[in-house]
Parts: sequence; structure tokens; C-alpha cells
Amino acid sequence: MSVLFIFRILVLGAGVENVWGDERSDMVCNTNTPGCENVCYDWKFPISHVRFWVMQIIFVSTPTLLYLGHAIHVIHQENKLREMQRNNQLVKSPKYTDENGKVQIKGRLLGSYLTQLFFKIILELAFIIGQYLLYGFVMIPEFYCEESPCRMKTECFMSRPTEKTIFIIFMLVVACVSLALNVLEVCYLLCRRICRRRKRDSMVHYNPKVSYMPPPVFSLNLEAAESLKQNCMNTGLETGWAQRSSSPAEAKSEL
Repeated sequence: MSVLFIFRILVLGAGVENVWGDERSDMVCNTNTPGCENVCYDWKFPISHVRFWVMQIIFVSTPTLLYLGHAIHVIHQENKLREMQRNNQLVKSPKYTDENGKVQIKGRLLGSYLTQLFFKIILELAFIIGQYLLYGFVMIPEFYCEESPCRMKTECFMSRPTEKTIFIIFMLVVACVSLALNVLEVCYLLCRRICRRRKRDSMVHYNPKVSYMPPPVFSLNLEAAESLKQNCMNTGLETGWAQRSSSPAEAKSEL
């Protein structure tokens, strides 16, 4: 994902800006009416392709930046907990990082990571659909404009339509690849979480060490416990009666 992000920026900076350039001055319309060309250009291209792709990169990368901020905040908190543990303070153990500082994506981090992936998918789809509705995916060399102040149907021509079409398709392919990778990553994380939960549940319900352990020595059923209790009571009564009977005899012998 980071490679695609850098690749987009490099393409925009190296090639696209030179291809589009000053598109308004390169467009020609068959009219002498003042302001007609400006109105036709604004009608055909509400926003430049270059600025549209720059906005796409900014909006798509914003959820990732928010997730990175959240991850840095969590790591900072867990580093504080680890320092408190080293000072022999009773605090809870770090949950999202190990002793080496490696981040484990689970719990709140996993939720925020999946959230930013869902937002990236939605934004990628929105920009792809928006590009199709604004311009389409093929640049037609000529178009007709009837906007005011044009007095009649005016024929206009754009410069380098084939080269621009190649760049449009190229940026579209990159956006589709980024969208597919985001969807695959969401599916992978969800499947891994489901498999781990099922594995944990199976270990809880079936543990071979517990199932084959012999029964405990002191495990007695209810009837045996009652009989043992009754025997103890009888023994205590007999001992008490024996002590009572022996005490008068001892008193007489002393006399």
C-alpha cells in the first residue's frame, strides 16, 4: 500500500503535470465570442485531472494517518506502563506490544485498523465513480458546447487527448489495485480473527489433558458423604457417653 501511495505521487509529479499543463490555453473553440472558451472549459472540466488526483491521494491517505496517530498514542501509553513495571509499581501489563516493542494488531488497534480500511475502500470507490461521472475514462478530442454566452453550438478541441487517456487509464488501474488490496486485507484480517476465535473455543471445550485425567481421590458422591457424616456423628456420641459413664466411676474410686 505504501509503495502504491509513493508511486502515485511520483507519477503526478513527474509526468501528469507536464502532460496537462495549462489546459485552458491549449483548448481551441471555433468561436470569436468573448468568454465562450472560458465557459466551455469550465463546463467540460469542473476540476482539473491533476487537482482531482491530488485530492484523491489526500483523502485516501487521511484514514491511514489517523490510524498511525492512534497507534503511536497506544504505544506511548504502553511504554509508560512498562517503565512503571520496571520501577516495581503494580500496573497492568502491556497488551498491544511485546518486550521488543513489536506492535500486535488486536483489540482496539484491530478495530481502528479495520475502520480506516473501510473508509479507504469507500473513498477509493467514491473517487473512481466521481471521475467517471465528471470526465469519463476516455478523452474525446472534440466536444460541443452550448453554454452561455456562446451564441450557438460551438465546437471545441482539446490538446493531446490520446496521451491524456493513457494517463487516465493508468491512474484508474492504480486506484483499482489499491481498492482490491484493501478489500483483500479486510478479508484476511476478518478470516484470521474468526479462525483464532474458533481455535480458542475448541481448546476451551476440548482439552485432552483434562479429559483423560483420572478422577480426584477425594471425589465422593452424595450418599457416601451423608454416610460418612452420620458415622462421624455416631462416633462423637459414643465417645461422649463413654466419658460421662467413666467420670462417676473415677469419682467413687477416689473416695
